[in-house]
Amino acid sequence: MSIIQRIILIILLVISISTCRSSPHECDADDDLSTQAHNNLEQEFGHDFQAYPSYLDSITEGYNINQDQIHGFNDNVEEVANGVALIDVSSLGAKGDGDTDDTMAFEKAWEEACSSNIPVNFVVQQHKNYLLKQITFSGPCKSSISMQVFGSLEASDNTSDYDKDRRHWILFNNVQNLTVGGGGIINGNGKIWWQNSCKINKSLPCKEAPTALTFYNCKKLKVKNLKIINAQQFHVSFEKCTKVEASNLMVTAPENSPNTDGIHVTNTQNIQISDSTIGTGDDCISIVSGSQTVHATDITCGPGHGISIGSLGYGNSEAHVSDIIVSGAKLSGTANGLRIKTWQGGSGNASNIVFQNVEMRGVKNPIIIDQNYCDQNDPCKEQNSAVQVKNVVYQNIKGTSATKVAINFSCSKSFPCEGIVMQNINLVGESGTSKAICKNVQFSKVENVSPH
Repeated sequence: MSIIQRIILIILLVISISTCRSSPHECDADDDLSTQAHNNLEQEFGHDFQAYPSYLDSITEGYNINQDQIHGFNDNVEEVANGVALIDVSSLGAKGDGDTDDTMAFEKAWEEACSSNIPVNFVVQQHKNYLLKQITFSGPCKSSISMQVFGSLEASDNTSDYDKDRRHWILFNNVQNLTVGGGGIINGNGKIWWQNSCKINKSLPCKEAPTALTFYNCKKLKVKNLKIINAQQFHVSFEKCTKVEASNLMVTAPENSPNTDGIHVTNTQNIQISDSTIGTGDDCISIVSGSQTVHATDITCGPGHGISIGSLGYGNSEAHVSDIIVSGAKLSGTANGLRIKTWQGGSGNASNIVFQNVEMRGVKNPIIIDQNYCDQNDPCKEQNSAVQVKNVVYQNIKGTSATKVAINFSCSKSFPCEGIVMQNINLVGESGTSKAICKNVQFSKVENVSPH
């Protein structure tokens, strides 16, 4: 079918949809025309256009086709309407049968998308399971890209497929104006990696494992409406990114899966994480050095290790984290609640942090600052330097503690925790009693706090 014929079919379908939306009683006479146009499109392209509402809405706003926009695109770019190009990975050979390696088809589709002079809707079809080895989507790209994952992406479980890069499975590198969403599934297929982790099998050496979904040096980024499951190690990582919106994410892995942080933020500024449910074998959210202006709102966490700032200062390094707000979180059955953790010997600071409006149920360490963090086999030596923790607010926090110690501030002798504010805290032990431990901490304000 020629491009012109395709465009005519699109227009016929759009006109019938638009008419139905404006005058439903007039639709009966046009049902056959609409159905025929829709069926022809589905037969031609191999997928249902009604399954892609974001693309369909964009072309119903106007369907004047600019011939100059069509020029320069090959047949892999299926349609150009209202200044938006549609690229479907299936048109470049992706099978989506769960057995065929579709990596090359995705690379070709990305090359087309990244070189487009107009915005692109990159489509991954629903009801299909695309098997992928390690893959990098690199920029800079000429225009904005919306990757709509309606189906599933599944990682190869052959560890040799990651010999060139053991740190990443899907990597978006240096891309601006990118949206990744669609309601589909990103499956890290991580069981083989967990079994060979030194944290599971103590006799094995510790090696890196891939992060399922990494965004590196990306700007004006939106990641939304995705389910990320069973990552090899971290699920989603934002590294050296700016202006990020992450929303409506569901992140899940078994409670005993090692190092499977849900959302990891490092060297990233101006990021909003919202309306997400995270249950993994490690931190639900981890925020580490170089991160600034991080807002996490309406987060449901559990199982896992809670919401953590750190660890910071490992290997006598300098770390800086500031302007963090965690608001509206619900944590259930986690190993920690709201945690700040730093290694001895580090330097720098973690400052201007707010934890507010948080509910906890059966959390082992609901509120904890640990400036003596040590995650290694050998005991950590006591050192004089530390990452300074200051200006931290805990406000409107309630619930139950699975242990007797509901509040634990274990701060540095040399660099005490400063400017700590606690207001309206009510944490009760599941046995009926709880207590607070405070070492080397300087409070600015304490009001309505239980335990004292």
